Amino acid sequence: MKVLFIGDVVGSPGRNMLKEYLKKLKAKYRPDVTIVNGENAAAGKGITEKVYHEIKEAGADIVTLGNHTWDKKEIFDFIDDKEDLIRPGNFPKGNPGKGITYKKIGGHTLAVISLQGRTFMPPIDCPFNEADELVREAASHTRFIFVDFHAEATSEKQAMGWYLDGQVSTVVGTHTHVQTADNRVLPGGTGFITDVGMTGPYDGILGVEKEAVLHKFTTNLPTRFEVTKGREQLNGVFVSLNKDSGKTDSIKRIIINEDIPFFD
Repeated sequence: MKVLFIGDVVGSPGRNMLKEYLKKLKAKYRPDVTIVNGENAAAGKGITEKVYHEIKEAGADIVTLGNHTWDKKEIFDFIDDKEDLIRPGNFPKGNPGKGITYKKIGGHTLAVISLQGRTFMPPIDCPFNEADELVREAASHTRFIFVDFHAEATSEKQAMGWYLDGQVSTVVGTHTHVQTADNRVLPGGTGFITDVGMTGPYDGILGVEKEAVLHKFTTNLPTRFEVTKGREQLNGVFVSLNKDSGKTDSIKRIIINEDIPFFD
């Protein structure tokens, strides 16, 4: 089974990159399932139903979210209706939505799980405890289990990779918007990368206007952050899963920007 995962889509620049390149990437890699993290897709924070449909029309099968899940209030009107839209499963009980979904491909099924870290993040339920529950549920249906761990701390993301090594197919980190160069297959067969990176502005700071970020750092005054315009980038990973074991055979980084152009 082949999985294409696209890192945090930021605002209209990220959506532009999806529209321009996602179908080309799918033609090149022939994934069975395409997953896109869309938690920043609407003006840099949250997701709307219109934006959700844009991401789907661009070629996504499943959309994952993160700490900005509730930033656009209209999400409460549609999240429970979308089987292929998931938010972190360790949000407190009673939150709308769900943290796991399934995609059938031929005679196989891929389980996709969303979790969120707690280090330097809003206080929520333990992601490791929730991982135990969701992985147990997923394993009763399939050996193909893919985890999007949306977390700030590199250490917490690496900890989740080691914690789930041998139990799931792949763990990818999201949220910090800078792709890391540590893609690997852990000893137990779980594919891992600390952060997939972001899809959106190439010349801002984590996707927002660099002048605003510099003002914040140099003055410590409250500053309004806006998604920056200009050059754009796409970051993702392509994962090949073993059909017999469900573990990762390979995990490859994808980078597209003006300095690293896309080649068919």
